[in-house]
Amino acid sequence: MPLGLRGRRQRRGKETSRLVESEAAAAAPPAAPGAARLQFHTQLAHGSATGRVEGFGSARELYAKIAQAFRIDPDEIMFCTLNTHKADMDKLLGAQIGLEDFIFAHIKGQRKEVEVLKTDDVLGLTITDNGTGCPFIKRIKEGSLMDQTKTVCVGDHIETINGKNVSNCRHYEVAKMLKDLEKGQVFKLQLIEPLKAFEKLEPRSKGGTLTTAKVSRGRETLRLRTKGPATVEEMPTEVEEKAIKKVDELLETYMGIRDIELAATMVEAGRDKKNPDEFAVALDETLGDFAFPDEFVFDVWGAIGDAKQGRLE
Repeated sequence: MPLGLRGRRQRRGKETSRLVESEAAAAAPPAAPGAARLQFHTQLAHGSATGRVEGFGSARELYAKIAQAFRIDPDEIMFCTLNTHKADMDKLLGAQIGLEDFIFAHIKGQRKEVEVLKTDDVLGLTITDNGTGCPFIKRIKEGSLMDQTKTVCVGDHIETINGKNVSNCRHYEVAKMLKDLEKGQVFKLQLIEPLKAFEKLEPRSKGGTLTTAKVSRGRETLRLRTKGPATVEEMPTEVEEKAIKKVDELLETYMGIRDIELAATMVEAGRDKKNPDEFAVALDETLGDFAFPDEFVFDVWGAIGDAKQGRLE
């Protein structure tokens, strides 16, 4: 962890983890009146009747509600997109859902295996996850080693690396495993791609066609939280949105992951901090498991400052 906090974090051990968890839960703002009763329309992305979900406060609870609505296993859900049934990585569901957003759930489809000779230190993959234990590919850099491997596609869930199951690993763990693969060696990936409409052979029931989703135009969103209740909040300001976008880009540069929710949490942690030392302490308390490098923390602090000063496009 940055700024000399690594040793202190090790000494604190499990006691600190419990303390941070209880503090985080206590610090979460109370749920807004009616937040638990909000209803959202949802469909399976490959085609289904329209369902409704309500009474969730986290991504895990949301996936359980969607699974219940369509009578499937929650583990079958790979990721969700907002207002489009396409696997559009710019429309991924993150920590916030507009009150009029339509949720499309992408479920597991065909399995496939690929063997790749690692001829470059950088594979060109950006990994994210759905927050419940399903790492998948968010971006493939054009011209990269993985871009030349046409079997591998954006949206694919990475199930195993060289036979090791990584389904329940976080995105940063999977990104590190891929980065640590030895150059000059062949490695094997087992992937699962999202189920597509043409793979569903049975006819759809009446009303089972894809709905033209109504895109939210309001400024209020439901903010999902890992700890504590969901809250109805204002949409991030333009300054915050620019800062979140920049921090998300820095996550890709330093860690090989994309995570809007994580980026938003980091921007929120730096909102009232006066210097990078205070910011580093806030990150340690909130996101101690990540062990960010010092230079990354300073770059994030700089990005937040640039956004406040209007220096980000």
